Amino acid sequence: MGKRYDAISSKHREFIERQKIFFVATAAPEGRVNVSPKGMDTLMVLGPNRVVWLNVTGSANETAAHLQESSRMTVMFAAFEGDPKILRLYGEARAVYEVDDEWRDLIELFPSIPGARQIFDMSVDLVHTSCGMSVPIFEYVSEREDLNRWALKKGEDGIKEYWRERNSVSLDGKPIKMP
Repeated sequence: MGKRYDAISSKHREFIERQKIFFVATAAPEGRVNVSPKGMDTLMVLGPNRVVWLNVTGSANETAAHLQESSRMTVMFAAFEGDPKILRLYGEARAVYEVDDEWRDLIELFPSIPGARQIFDMSVDLVHTSCGMSVPIFEYVSEREDLNRWALKKGEDGIKEYWRERNSVSLDGKPIKMP
């Protein structure tokens, strides 16, 4: 059965840190809901009510677009190995860009990943766990290196051009703040 908590406990943190994938959900007041899978060791728990995650270049930029209109965010983890469990973090988030003062301190928390685009800083007001007994068991093999190879080949200037061409307007046609 589901349980509610007002903070991330040490057990929750241990569970989060073991997961190789997490899912981020956001929605603007109108338009599409976005759910994105994330990995690459890009999420850090900074305290009982704060997580940050590094967003790298992708085919779209919906999370950033949605947060410009609504700060609501949900992050979900599911156990694909070991005991079944689903853990969701609910709260408010904001985007931090390379031009922002906080960037320098936050980027140091993460491994160096080419194409780093934003860091999302989330204030967690609800932690919810549920059984996860219907989630299948998968075996983790490795991280994919395709995105890193692509970003290194593009180079910093090529990545910024890609952002301007492909990541500056949401799927719903809304302009997205870019550094």
